[in-house]
Amino acid sequence: QVQLQESGPGLVEPSQTLSLTCTASDASISTQYYFWSWLRQSPGKGLEWMGAMSHSGGTFVRPSLRSRISISRDTSKNQLTLQMNSVIPEDTAVYYCARDADGWNYYDWGYWGQGTQVTVSS
Repeated sequence: QVQLQESGPGLVEPSQTLSLTCTASDASISTQYYFWSWLRQSPGKGLEWMGAMSHSGGTFVRPSLRSRISISRDTSKNQLTLQMNSVIPEDTAVYYCARDADGWNYYDWGYWGQGTQVTVSS
C-alpha cells in the first residue's frame, strides 16, 4: 500500500518561505506514469490543488500560485518537496501530498498523506 507522510513547520511568519516534505513508502516517485501532487484545504477555500510533478520530474503549478511555489524531488530519498515563498495568513491550511490512482491523470488522487497543519501568523 502506498503511504505518504507530510512534514514541515507548523507555524510560519508572514513573508517567509514555507518548505514541506512528502515522504513516500512502498512507492517510487519516479515510477511511470504516476503524478504526485500538493494540495491544501482550509475552511474558507475548501480543497485546492496546488501543483504536481510527473514521474519524470516535470512540474505544473496552479496559475494563481505559479509565481510563489516550486515543487522539487529527491529520488534517492523518495521525497517530494513544496516550497512557497512570501506566505500570507490566507495560506493557512492543512497541506497534503497525494498520488494519482492509476497513472493516467494527475487529478484522480487515490493515495493521500495525513496532512500537516500550517499556520501563517506573526
